[in-house]
Amino acid sequence: MIVVAGEALVDLIVRADDTIAAIPGGGPYNAARAIARLGAEVAWLGGLSSDRFGRELEAGLIADGVSTALVQRTEQPTTLALAELDAAGAASYRFYTEGTSAPAVLPGPRVALPAGTRAVHVGTLGLVLEPMASTIESLVASLPADVLLFVDPNCRPTATHDTDGYRARMDRILPRADIVKVSADDLAFLVPGADALTAARRIASLGVRAVLVTDGAGPVRVLVDGRVTVVDVPRVDVEDTVGAGDTFGGAVLAALVQAGTKPAALGAASVERATRFGVRAAAIACTRAGANPPRLEELGGWPAA
Repeated sequence: MIVVAGEALVDLIVRADDTIAAIPGGGPYNAARAIARLGAEVAWLGGLSSDRFGRELEAGLIADGVSTALVQRTEQPTTLALAELDAAGAASYRFYTEGTSAPAVLPGPRVALPAGTRAVHVGTLGLVLEPMASTIESLVASLPADVLLFVDPNCRPTATHDTDGYRARMDRILPRADIVKVSADDLAFLVPGADALTAARRIASLGVRAVLVTDGAGPVRVLVDGRVTVVDVPRVDVEDTVGAGDTFGGAVLAALVQAGTKPAALGAASVERATRFGVRAAAIACTRAGANPPRLEELGGWPAA
C-alpha cells in the first residue's frame, strides 16, 4: 500500500484560445491516480466536498482504483485553481482556497495508516494549507523508519502566504524524507539565491537519500550519495504539462515500491531505474489534455531490475 496525502481540487484550465475547462486536479490527487493506473495499491488521504465537484473528484479516484478509506468529507465547497496555459502548454496557477474543502483535513484516527503501508507521498498544498498541513506534518513525524517517504514540495508561491513558516515546515519534514522530487522553480523558492544544484545538495545534506531535480523539458538530475546522474526526457508533442510532474513522482515511487525497495536500500541504480520509468510516464501525460496519467501497459510493464 502507498498512501498519498494532500489536496484535491478542480483546475479551471484557461487555454491559449481562451476556452475554459474544469478538470479534476491537485498534485497529490493526480499522483494517487497515476500510481493506481500503474496497478499499484494506493489510498488517497485528503478532504472532499459534498458538492458536485467533490463527487466528481471522488468518482475519479474510484474509477482508477484509488482507495477512498482515508477521505475526510466536508460541506465546504471544492477548492479551485485557475490554471492559465501559455502557447507551449505550460501552466501558471492561482488558487481559491479560503473556506474550501482541501484544507479541511483533521488529525485523529481518520489519518491512521492502513496495515501494510510501504510508502507515503506528501507535498504541494498539503504542506501549505491549514489544518491539513499540520495534520500531514504530524503524520510524517510518526512514520515508522521502514516506511518510504517521498516528498514533492511542488511549491505554489501564490498560495503560500507565510513563506517563512512554510520553509520552516519543510526544514522539519525534509530530514525524514527518503526521496525528494523538486523542480528548478521549487529550489529557487526553497533556497533563495542558490543555483539549482547547490540547493539540491543542501536538501541532500539534511539526510535525504535521493533528490530528483526536474526542469521542464530538460533532463532530470538524480542526486544520490553525492553523485549526479542525468536522465534525459523523451521529446514528445506537448498538449499541455498539467499533471506531468505529479505523474513523474507517482510513477517513480510506484516503481520503487513494486521493486520492493526499502528506505535503507535506496541506491543510485534503483533510483535511476525508477526515474527513467517516471520520465516516460510523464512524457505520455504531456501528450494529453489535463492530468491524464498512462496505464502500465502503455509503458510496457515495470522496469527490469
